[in-house]
Amino acid sequence: MYRELVDKKAKLGIIGLGYVGLPVALEFARKVSVIGFDINAKRIEMMKQGIDPSNELGKEAFAGCDITFTNSPDVLKEAKFFIVAVPTPVDEHNAPDLGPVKKASETIGKVIKKGDYVVFESTVYPGCTEENCLPVIEKLSGLKNITDFKLGYSPERINPGDKTHTLSKITKVVSGCDAESLEEIAKVYGLVVDAGIHKASSIKVAEAAKIIENTQRDLNIALMNELSIIFNMMDINTYEVLEAAGTKWNFLKFQPGLVGGHCIGVDPYYLTYKANELGYDAEVILAGRNINDNMARYVAEKVVQHIIKNSGDVKSARVLVMGATFKENVSDIRNSKVADMVKALQSFYVNVDVEDPYADSDELKHEYGFELAEKTGNDYDAVIITVPHNEYKELDENYFARITQSHGLIADLKGIYRNKITNRKYWSL
Repeated sequence: MYRELVDKKAKLGIIGLGYVGLPVALEFARKVSVIGFDINAKRIEMMKQGIDPSNELGKEAFAGCDITFTNSPDVLKEAKFFIVAVPTPVDEHNAPDLGPVKKASETIGKVIKKGDYVVFESTVYPGCTEENCLPVIEKLSGLKNITDFKLGYSPERINPGDKTHTLSKITKVVSGCDAESLEEIAKVYGLVVDAGIHKASSIKVAEAAKIIENTQRDLNIALMNELSIIFNMMDINTYEVLEAAGTKWNFLKFQPGLVGGHCIGVDPYYLTYKANELGYDAEVILAGRNINDNMARYVAEKVVQHIIKNSGDVKSARVLVMGATFKENVSDIRNSKVADMVKALQSFYVNVDVEDPYADSDELKHEYGFELAEKTGNDYDAVIITVPHNEYKELDENYFARITQSHGLIADLKGIYRNKITNRKYWSL
């Protein structure tokens, strides 16, 4: 398969062209012939014009790429090596929503041929690729894994907004259904990954490796958030504590904050779901999730307490929320905990304005029911800075003095203005 791809006698198909799929597709398209498939026709048309709908890649990223963008399964049939990069969200009950990967499996089942390869990159619980996706492919295609086609799994490690740790610079974990497929899949990914390939012993091991990467981060951030709550009761600045503790060589430098996005705030639920299926209650993981999921309301309550103490009139109070995306310098609003914070503030009848230089107002309205403010005011009772966008780092205390009342609170969740605000009440996690 590797040789066929390199000689362009076979094509590589990417299913799902979002934050993960598009960078992978374009990277491969500089080495082999690629078919980029997505069910969203509007996104396909944008990519045909060299536009990344996710606003992560510039037009130059499309230059020199041998790629065909399509939403037609008939065109996808021309591929022989398939990579699935569709999202794996959770539902309103925090249970895994396998709809996208099952739908992608159905698409593959209709186009796969003897001798083809299928590699899943979507983040799932251990066993999902072989237990949930493979049967769909086999049923629709009439083909059998190992004897007719090869199955593999290679967890994605795309980090939105990160221009340093890109696909080629991160060690790629790969796995296959047998020794032959493992070697071929490793060689194929070796075309675009300079940092090296790690060959996992099984598909389940590779799936588990991905799921614990984000679970580990989630738990560490949960610890920082709980410490922040405790230190706040003691009138201690958490960031000063972390700065002091960080002088020890083996201290892990995590920070408190809102935990959203499509990875850290979601992936642990896939693992706890599978554990529950096996009869085990994952207490530590769920405890961390509970802390992180409740931080948005905790922040809202701290702000409301300040308003009650200083003006007493919550219903006429105005709060500006700076930052609506789930992390800094990206336009991604998926699972943004800022939305939870806005809803919590509104539940206290506070008037809330939201602004963000990256987020799309229509998308926020569609997903969360609120829009970006057309114009910010100059009489806020509190300003909440949720994410350290580069544009926010350039602001000084004079800016905040201009847009807040004299009793105003600057709630700086990530501590970017620590020791820089003297003429307003300052608070951080």
